[in-house]
Amino acid sequence: MFEAKVASALVLKKIIDSIKDLVTEVNLDITSEGIGLQAMDSSHVALVSLMLHQKGFCDYNLEKPTTIGICITNLAKVMKLASNDDEITLGLADDPTHLKVTFVNRKQEKKTQFDLNLLTLDSEHLGIPDTNYTSEIMMNSFEFSKLIKELNTLCDTVTIETTIEYVRFSLESDVGIGNIQIQTSEPNEKKEDGAEDPKDDAPVVQSFALKYLNMFNKASCLSNSVKLMMAAETPLVVEFEIEDLGELKYYLAPKVNQDTSKD
Repeated sequence: MFEAKVASALVLKKIIDSIKDLVTEVNLDITSEGIGLQAMDSSHVALVSLMLHQKGFCDYNLEKPTTIGICITNLAKVMKLASNDDEITLGLADDPTHLKVTFVNRKQEKKTQFDLNLLTLDSEHLGIPDTNYTSEIMMNSFEFSKLIKELNTLCDTVTIETTIEYVRFSLESDVGIGNIQIQTSEPNEKKEDGAEDPKDDAPVVQSFALKYLNMFNKASCLSNSVKLMMAAETPLVVEFEIEDLGELKYYLAPKVNQDTSKD
């Protein structure tokens, strides 16, 4: 037995819309801590990690942890039945074959109910390793979204360089060569106690496919800011905090240098 209620359908609509282009069939892990999912895209280049905390729901009742498989594409279609200000309740029976989705609009005195078919999927947990990210950059989510959209019209790949002072986005294509540098701190900024910051390391420089970053852009509507986390030879993390509910993270593998010579 499981039941969870969200006060407004709008936030769930935005979350589902933010991931449906990357992943189609996912397992939802429902525990006492909340609802989470981890899934990779079909090419195994990008990974989506979502956590909706129990405390962010209006009501949250769970008898025992469970994992269910759902089709995100179909769930997105069901969510179109809801108005943005509808209350949403997600429910499961003891031996579930369906996810019961109920929309209630008190102003219109309207109630909509849909039983979404569940799937049987491989329940193997991906397990994201702990990483000591040497660069963490906070940006305005609107500005990040605008930047990535513009770069995506010019080329397929962007090179991101991060230091303690700036983040630089560089591109090279048939159109030309360019870069955009955004200052993140004063050049001579020092810690008052003289201690070394673990992130004051050499610049991290990696290249990424813009089509994936452009897909991540859909989550910009969930938060006013976005965090970029990088470390050498590890995936880029793009994180959006969902106010009062949880966080959505995207992991993107860097592009491998194709310049390999043979003897």
